[in-house]
Amino acid sequence: MSMHEIFYWYLAIINALVLVVYGGDKLFAKLDSWRVPEKVLLLLALLGGSIGALLAMQIFRHKTRHLKFRYGVPMILLLQVAALVYLHWK
Repeated sequence: MSMHEIFYWYLAIINALVLVVYGGDKLFAKLDSWRVPEKVLLLLALLGGSIGALLAMQIFRHKTRHLKFRYGVPMILLLQVAALVYLHWK
């Protein structure tokens, strides 16, 4: 398995995980139960799960009122894409 394939698998897995974590946090919020700390949610997006975070925010209508998520997660995705483009052309 090449490094590119490993990287693509990593991105697929981290984004699926982030989608589930954000969805679970929304469910826990509705149940007035334990919550995932916001720092963890943002860290997961930073670790490559920004697409999963954005999808979860839209699907579950979760964290869409929080400015640090509404603007932070798209900014993280933009920076990740810029880094990938830079590394690709370097």
